[in-house]
Amino acid sequence: MAIAFPRLTVAFWIAVSVAGVFAFRSLKYSLLPDITFPVVIVNAGAPLQTAEEMEERIVRPIESRLKSLEGLDEIRASIYPGQTAITVSFRVGTRLDFAALAVERAVKELALPEMSALKVIPLNLNQTSVVTFAIDGKEKSLAELTVLSRERIVPAMEKVPGVLEAQLLGEPPVKPVAGHAPSVVRFNGTQVLALEIVKRSDANTLEVVRAVRAEVERLQVAIPGVRLTVARTQADFIREASHSTVEALLIAVALSVLVIFPFLWSWPATLISALAIPTSLLGTAIVMALCGFELDTISLLALALVIGIIIDDAIVDVENIARHLEEGGESPRHAALSATMEIGLTVAAATFTIVAVFLPVALMHGTVGQFFKPFGVTVSAAVLISLLVARTLSPLLAVYWLKPVPAHGAGAVWRAFVRWYRGGLEWSLHHPRIVLGLAAVSFAGGVALVPLIPKGLIPRLDRGEFKINFAVALPATQADPRTATAGAAFDPMATALEAAKKLEDFVRAYPQVEAVFTIVGTRQGEPNKGAMHVRLHAGRTLHTAAIEDQLRRSLPKLDGVTTSVEDIPFVDAGEQKTFEVALVGPDLAALEHAATELADRLKKLPGFADVSTTAGNTQGTRRIEHRSSQRSASVQANLSDGYSLGDATQQAAVTAREILPAGVTLQLGGDSSRVVEVFTSFGITLGLSVVCILLVLVLLFHNWVDPLVILFSLPLAVVGAVVALMVVRSEFGMISLIGVVFLFGLVNKNAILLVDYINQLRASGLGLAEAILRAGPVRLRPILMTTLATILGMMPIALGLGVGSELRAPMAVSIIGGLVTSTLLSLIVVPVVYTLLDGWRRKIRTGV
Repeated sequence: MAIAFPRLTVAFWIAVSVAGVFAFRSLKYSLLPDITFPVVIVNAGAPLQTAEEMEERIVRPIESRLKSLEGLDEIRASIYPGQTAITVSFRVGTRLDFAALAVERAVKELALPEMSALKVIPLNLNQTSVVTFAIDGKEKSLAELTVLSRERIVPAMEKVPGVLEAQLLGEPPVKPVAGHAPSVVRFNGTQVLALEIVKRSDANTLEVVRAVRAEVERLQVAIPGVRLTVARTQADFIREASHSTVEALLIAVALSVLVIFPFLWSWPATLISALAIPTSLLGTAIVMALCGFELDTISLLALALVIGIIIDDAIVDVENIARHLEEGGESPRHAALSATMEIGLTVAAATFTIVAVFLPVALMHGTVGQFFKPFGVTVSAAVLISLLVARTLSPLLAVYWLKPVPAHGAGAVWRAFVRWYRGGLEWSLHHPRIVLGLAAVSFAGGVALVPLIPKGLIPRLDRGEFKINFAVALPATQADPRTATAGAAFDPMATALEAAKKLEDFVRAYPQVEAVFTIVGTRQGEPNKGAMHVRLHAGRTLHTAAIEDQLRRSLPKLDGVTTSVEDIPFVDAGEQKTFEVALVGPDLAALEHAATELADRLKKLPGFADVSTTAGNTQGTRRIEHRSSQRSASVQANLSDGYSLGDATQQAAVTAREILPAGVTLQLGGDSSRVVEVFTSFGITLGLSVVCILLVLVLLFHNWVDPLVILFSLPLAVVGAVVALMVVRSEFGMISLIGVVFLFGLVNKNAILLVDYINQLRASGLGLAEAILRAGPVRLRPILMTTLATILGMMPIALGLGVGSELRAPMAVSIIGGLVTSTLLSLIVVPVVYTLLDGWRRKIRTGV
């Protein structure tokens, strides 16, 4: 059809490309997919003197009513004498307004003690601060700056598109007020005001920050004597990481194309294959725009990874047409038609198996599902569009551009290599037990290495920034900071401020540090706590995690002050460290003792840092923690550079078993529990993917033996992925797991190329061995071309170049390793398995 109507075909793809350019330009950049974490806070107060009374009369009735809410994920509670905060988390994807309304209805129906007060607060974690400015002026006091900011700066900022709120921090109080705990803000050693810009949940970070900075430039001119300096922002890292991924994508395109010429020795054939890449990517951009996706790290990775598949489809078609021309006797038009028909099932089967792999990924639930839905949809759209390009545009261009290629010097080398491969294949067919034994040993060895690979969630990024949280211990007579009175004998704000200054002086003197932004006093009304945001020099020579470790070891030890050096989280979910486990049980004393003992032991182990616990009797005040309506005590820690979350969790479990009393159990929390969720979700997804692949192949081949032969190539890919991750010491986590899923769709193509052509040759009258020995050498060239194109396309990502490379590299490393082993083994093992199962194939066909 495409060849019969060339003008229509070309016009269609030009239209797709033009629309794709506009679609691509409309896509916004972000670091990670937009994931909604719906959280509702229930604050309750009552005239009750103990935490136990609050627990029994307020918290347990509320928890009982909330348990039945639809979409509920987890309930946590922190219970103090006279007050409690209950955090209700809903499953990702639940609408926050519906969740808040459901919680409000549930708690309003409760019969609580007199004088009780309830407040329901919906919390959208996507509505986060995207940029913070330090406001100072040499000739203006803080009070004058506050008036100017309130009257002119804040109103102007809140009018910027995408801005939800402009919050002013560090305002000096007009007069001391009991229970009032204002924050103090410092920037590079000077007390300043801070303007925190909070974006709307549906707004794009880069666009909001760009618009806000433009407004700041206008205000700097309009308000002389006042300076607004960026103290912290997510936008710079997001922009640099996105640009680095795009650069890796462009390099991947160039390297993938360069593979073609040495094999086909034809610039027209190279150009035809190369044109498939921009055409398919622009078509994919249309789908991404229609689905509302952004150009985040995950979707850009999807585009980078599918380059290999896109060019594979074109290579298989163009190579087959070129082979028909090389063998002579056919016109370009006839060669294009016959070669395209010959390869039709192969290309279609390969494409549909990839879609079969990634549709389950796109349909995954929970946080992992939200994270990888854009990946699954983008890959599926790209491979379907590339199939359409390979079946229409590539053959049409081949008719007009391809000509028989004269013999060249490289042909002799290639023929010698083909003869060598044919000899090895013939030997393998006569020694099937040895071949299968080697394959089995390789697979077993790969599986045996899995426990040795460090496991984590998401790799630590070299962001060039981190934070230091600090807290001043309170005396027993003033154990609850929210009841602190200004002017009391012990002033928690003043004490925390003095500690902040000492920590600041030390951190600012560190040679790798560029700027320090400090806030003393938290929004929860805790004047004894503070946070220090540290920005590093762009030209630093050490990874951010290494600098964190150095500072953690060398920070001055201040009496009564605890510090915690932490990464900047992807989503600010409050004070939560990388590692967390919870001890659960009914006895508060047993929980407190066990949590304290576990924390003390973890502090002595290498890899654990800033270990803390929420054991009940903290700093003189009885506090009760609930997790899923059970009493609990958490132990949290940061991890040193090089120590994986999986190793930390395993070590904590072993340590806990040695000390936990009867009735106290260990539960995972934080990122530790998410690792389990990730591996469970991916295990289910991989199973569904294999089933989907099998069903697609059975429909295409009309039997179940050939699909089994093709599926035999899947475990061969796992070997290389595991070995590659082991060699580069990359964590086995969410990013590398999606690389393994990608492999499942990719490695099938080589087996399909072989099996389909063997079937065609046998249908033409060739015997089993003869068909295999002819099909292997013929399909060797497209298999090596597609494999090398994909590997070279992955190289810029696997090498870990550019900002944010830690997030991209594990996926590429696992794919490269898996492709190498699966290709080498498939070229030998698949034909051997095909031979061994041929008896079953004949029985099915004859019905015997």
